[in-house]
Amino acid sequence: RLQSLIPRPNVHIKDLANIITGLKELVDKMEHKNEVIDAAEIKIKYAGYIEREKQLADKMKRLENIEIGENIDYDKLLSLSTESREKLKQIKPRTLGQASRISGVSPADISVLLIYLGR
Repeated sequence: RLQSLIPRPNVHIKDLANIITGLKELVDKMEHKNEVIDAAEIKIKYAGYIEREKQLADKMKRLENIEIGENIDYDKLLSLSTESREKLKQIKPRTLGQASRISGVSPADISVLLIYLGR
């Protein structure tokens, strides 16, 4: 399939059109073929990156909706890094989304908080 070949470096639809029967004729009939081919290549080559970014954005949205209680005792969460504990106590984020944006709070620390909050 073309979709599995095109993401590879230095592989282009125009090159494949010369070796795949019928593709050259199809490409030659297209209006604005260069723009269409470029757009198709970009979409195919970057589809994986775009999907990962969408998943990350969805995860961030979910974290924004998970509230952290005001009275949480971070010192009892020994699985948190010391730096994370100190920063969380000082800043007192209201949601996991806010906590995830604090410098020094790692994704592992957010996972600890998720488990603690029962999510």
